[in-house]
Amino acid sequence: MFNALSDRLASTFKNLRGKGRLSEADVDAAVREIRTALLEADVALPVVRGFCAKVKERALSSEVSGALNPAQQVVKIVHDELIEVLGGETRRVRFAKHPPSVIMLVGLQGAGKTTLAGKLGKWLDGQEHRTLLVAADLQRPNAVDQLSVVAERAGVGIYAPQPGNGVGDPVTVARDSLVYANDNGYDIVIVDTAGRLAIDEELMNQARGIRDAVEPNETLFVVDAMIGQDAVSTAVAFEEGVGFDGVVLTKLDGDARGGAALSVREVTGRPVMFASTGENLADFEQFHPDRMASRILDMGDMLTLIEQAEKAFDAQEAAEIARKVEAGDDFTLEDFLQQMQAMKKMGSLTKLMGMMPGMGDVRKQLEQVDDRDINRIAAIIQSMTPQERANSKIIDGSRRARIAKGSGVQVSEVNNLLTRFVEAQKMMKQMRKGGNVPGMPNVPGMGRVSGKKSKAKAGSRKNKKGRSGNPAKRAAQASETPETSVNPGSGLGSGADAAPPESIEELPEEFQKMLGGFGKS
Repeated sequence: MFNALSDRLASTFKNLRGKGRLSEADVDAAVREIRTALLEADVALPVVRGFCAKVKERALSSEVSGALNPAQQVVKIVHDELIEVLGGETRRVRFAKHPPSVIMLVGLQGAGKTTLAGKLGKWLDGQEHRTLLVAADLQRPNAVDQLSVVAERAGVGIYAPQPGNGVGDPVTVARDSLVYANDNGYDIVIVDTAGRLAIDEELMNQARGIRDAVEPNETLFVVDAMIGQDAVSTAVAFEEGVGFDGVVLTKLDGDARGGAALSVREVTGRPVMFASTGENLADFEQFHPDRMASRILDMGDMLTLIEQAEKAFDAQEAAEIARKVEAGDDFTLEDFLQQMQAMKKMGSLTKLMGMMPGMGDVRKQLEQVDDRDINRIAAIIQSMTPQERANSKIIDGSRRARIAKGSGVQVSEVNNLLTRFVEAQKMMKQMRKGGNVPGMPNVPGMGRVSGKKSKAKAGSRKNKKGRSGNPAKRAAQASETPETSVNPGSGLGSGADAAPPESIEELPEEFQKMLGGFGKS
């Protein structure tokens, strides 16, 4: 969603690089570009004015004029102010002291409340809660049936005593759901209310009636992030008519300009608590202002990436892979398949790689990655015998033809997979030897896994000479000593002067080979 904004801000910061000191004219030009970028992203005008005024004030202060790298300091200022605009800190759900806790969803029709109820229920169930969805939208055709289907898919409870389609009293349904939850051991109740195509007094009266009947611990305003500044006016109307405690942004994976996310909290004073990032029920996450600000500025979101990996990767399987690497055992096609399937559980490859720092400049190349290739890879490997998966070297021409026929692909695709697998094996062996992938920058803290000493280290110890007492010889010895310090721009983050790759061709060779294999037959 924030691609256009990210690209515009990155271009602005690139113009500041290399300047040892920023003049007032430089700051004015940068702030002007930031203002234009925010307005193009459909951010509300009052928010833009306040944001730019704060950035300019801090950019002209001593914290920038005295900085060793003023351009990086300006990026930090913009990052800090983005966090503040987005809410400052993560807002957690408030639970009742005595269950059940009640969460009421409000918003316009089409915002995605019903689907979001299932996503929120599934997310809470994953945190050891028992969730009940309540069908209090009795106006929209088939809304009750839709919520029942969503509840079944999410694996949560459903309370739908009325058929809907204009039949039944939503206030009574909401009130009775609390009794049902108590009797059946549910500690979370999520009430799905009716919406309208536009704000009207009937909608507000019904929402107020349900609110008064269940006294929710949290009232969440669900808003379509793709409607831009209209989201702000809608939020203000609901705040005045019903009141709400937090905001949930849906369709955050769309191609809208993102103005709603940057405006609604600043205008209403209510924090964004959750974000829906896709069509699947698992495409749902808690909203972290600091992480979202980092994504907008192309700094990556490694914490979210790690959290998703922890959920997707089986701890025992990961420990077994680590044991194999340490023991020097071969990385097999069966291991490769397990890792690819775990990556699929984490979500879209394009989205995952977009969470890595500095990937904004190769976004067009990343968009060409086809997630369906993981299914094709799985079909190819599953068409192999256990012996072939354990030892890929025995797969000759006739075996490749049989595998291709069994998986419904061309022989060239089998060849391509085996080539990429060999590269993956090389990477695993290199990690075992030195802790770093060939062609990849050194990652601080990644030492050697095995206890073997490298020849280079042994040679340096063998040829080590004593420190000369002659100053001239001592200086010569120092000049011959290889540098051992780590590049500050290496590793997972980017250093102060580290420039991101201009294209996918500038990425490390091994990464190109792994990434380039997707979408090719």
